[in-house]
Amino acid sequence: MPATEKMNTNKIYKPSEGEPVPNSPRHLARIAGIFYLIVGIAGGFAEGYGDPKLYAAGDAAATTGNVLANPGLVRMIVAAHLLDAVFFVLTAMALYILLQHVHQSVARAMLIFVALAVGIITLNAVFQFEGLQVATGASYAAAFGAAGSNALVLMLLDIQHYGTLSAQVFFGLWLAPLGYLAYKSGLFPKALGVTLVAAAGCYLVDLFAAFLVPGFGKQIHQFIVIVPAIAEIWMVLYLLVVGVRSVKQDKRILAGTAA
Repeated sequence: MPATEKMNTNKIYKPSEGEPVPNSPRHLARIAGIFYLIVGIAGGFAEGYGDPKLYAAGDAAATTGNVLANPGLVRMIVAAHLLDAVFFVLTAMALYILLQHVHQSVARAMLIFVALAVGIITLNAVFQFEGLQVATGASYAAAFGAAGSNALVLMLLDIQHYGTLSAQVFFGLWLAPLGYLAYKSGLFPKALGVTLVAAAGCYLVDLFAAFLVPGFGKQIHQFIVIVPAIAEIWMVLYLLVVGVRSVKQDKRILAGTAA
């Protein structure tokens, strides 16, 4: 190889002025924001619209009727849950890369909580899809009778419903390390970090109230979800619009990551 060609292969790529630096904190933050937005859209559709449209607590005939009347919707909801799971993992990975310099053990805890939540979400989607299979499969009605088949559909959607509620433990817990890392990093407003940690506590209170004192849990649910809604919408918008706080901090974080 000529000497000139050998020298060219050893050149270090330097982005031109105005060109985004690959994997810079601001670039990573915006990627995380896009992923987080997809999580919100897919999860909001599946859990906020789809699941309640299918599941009628304690009413096997109504639940089966809802499933039979909306087979296409069931498939869309299952796909939305799986899409939610995929992009939840990608969001956590992007935020881990962005914030691991603050405290690596806390950043790893954030990843673990997300992995546990995603495992539950994915398994729940299987139960929901099996509910459709039972409702539309003639063999189940032949084996168990119409009432038995309906009861099986309700049981599968019961598992999916309470499984999703159980996953809320980790939906909440992942916000605590995220809030800590956001607070300590200097890349986000400190108030946002505090709100994320408070949102984690609200998720847990809402969950345990739903299991331990369901009547009281229903009464406080609409109020206790306000803080998590504010925290997560604020985080998504900040990631998308601002990214991270300043160019000086970007350079400092890049240097720390390289080291």
